Amino acid sequence: MKVVAYERSVQGTGASRRLRNAGKTPGIIYGGTEAPQAVELDHNALFHALRKEAFHSSILDIEVAGKTQKALLRNYQMHPFKPLVLHIDFQRVDINKKIHVKVPLHFVNAEIAPAVKLGGALISHIATEIEVICLPADLPEFIQVDLSKIEVGHSVHVKDIALPKGLSLVPHLEVENPVVANARIPTVKAETTEAPVAPAAPVATTAKEPKEEKK
Repeated sequence: MKVVAYERSVQGTGASRRLRNAGKTPGIIYGGTEAPQAVELDHNALFHALRKEAFHSSILDIEVAGKTQKALLRNYQMHPFKPLVLHIDFQRVDINKKIHVKVPLHFVNAEIAPAVKLGGALISHIATEIEVICLPADLPEFIQVDLSKIEVGHSVHVKDIALPKGLSLVPHLEVENPVVANARIPTVKAETTEAPVAPAAPVATTAKEPKEEKK
């Protein structure tokens, strides 16, 4: 995936503000044997690229001043309430060195799972990505999680996932083996009906004796 960036010579809060007003986003490329490089990118192109899943989990070919370097998206900062990318960070990668990177999970075959077809369960996605170790050339855009065999009350753990060739889990996931999806019967709250209020019992009154007439 190709990204075009431009060298940025002026830095600082004021310079970054002027860049944003001009439709640019400040960024940095760091890592490897080279010094960190300040760059700027076209904001609109970057904003739309960030909406693509592959942009977050692919090796990017970043072209700066005619030179291409391979890097990963490592971080970006958005404005609190405006659709505005304030800053972006890229990390250079060496094609011969393994990297730690988070890869999105794509859940498939839930509709044919026994939990859904026979048990009427709902499948919840507990995790949407997992962190793996691999060489840059082996990095996939996503990892598929097959839910076709999940049954009611059961879960799919991270070590149940068939990882593509060249990928391994980071050590803490190997040890913890967390849940990535589970199947549960939805709970239905029983409706409570109020008992009818009995009519109040009539209050007995004592009849007054008629007064005797004076003769």
